[in-house]
Amino acid sequence: MTKADSPLVVIAIGGNSLIRDREHMDVLDQYRTAGETSHYIVSIVERGYRVLITHGNGPQVGFVLLRSELARDVIHQVPLANCVADTQGSIGMQIAQCLQNEFRHHGVRQDVVAIVTQVVVDENDPSFGAPSKPIGPFMSEDEARQHEEDDGWIVGEDAGRGWRRLVASPQPLEVVEIATIRKLLDEGTLVIAAGGGGVPVVYKPDGDLRPRPAVIDKDAASCLLACELGAEVMIISTDVDKVALNFGTADQEDIDRMTAEECRRYLDEGHFAPGSMLPKIESALTFLENGGKEVIITQPHHLEGALQGISGTHIVP
Repeated sequence: MTKADSPLVVIAIGGNSLIRDREHMDVLDQYRTAGETSHYIVSIVERGYRVLITHGNGPQVGFVLLRSELARDVIHQVPLANCVADTQGSIGMQIAQCLQNEFRHHGVRQDVVAIVTQVVVDENDPSFGAPSKPIGPFMSEDEARQHEEDDGWIVGEDAGRGWRRLVASPQPLEVVEIATIRKLLDEGTLVIAAGGGGVPVVYKPDGDLRPRPAVIDKDAASCLLACELGAEVMIISTDVDKVALNFGTADQEDIDRMTAEECRRYLDEGHFAPGSMLPKIESALTFLENGGKEVIITQPHHLEGALQGISGTHIVP
């Protein structure tokens, strides 16, 4: 069997899962967490899978944007699309380097590359008029309202975890670098792509690409890639062990396995919070509807066990 015939697994690493808590948010802490996550990915490659990694950037892109705004009286501000590109490069480098080190420690010869990826969106996507994607650090409502008044931010409460800045999150339609990503995967390279959902771009009437100020949902972009590339499994790595019903209440019930039909029923019953588990569940269903065999949702340190059916929540057609 050639490399191109090996089963493909898409692993979507959440931006929040790279940050353990409010005391471990700096670059070195994120680097360490990326290293720990990389350790569990090596065993998946050793088992013969081709691997495509995507990653979130919700907290990180907010940090870059906030840093730019705090320095606006000293130097020019950085547009949101460029902040997405910046975090694609920085987080992608961290993951790639950690993986390269882990492969070397295991005596495994494996090429790894991170690609700054552009993702086409519709210039008339309704999200541009109704920002809903939370980015940056969590805040109290008072802090958020102060930014709303002083800086013109749009803010909102994020799934019971605190207040955050909200930006537009258009639907991903096309991955510009898809042919290059496919070629590299077929050659056996481990690819890191569509970080932070990819840099949002639109086609102008003359065919040129132009950036748009937004942050595409990482899980939606990961799903698009997984469908386009014919992946068998999509793993969504996040900051909880399993998907739960009645999350955060005394009646919380963790789910080991559910069918797409059961998943849709729970979705209709309102069990999954917007900006948190909801986009993961929606992406999981889309992936399965387009031929995917399985979606697994779990924490990074459960990745190996998840593929063995031991850990996480498994969603099947």
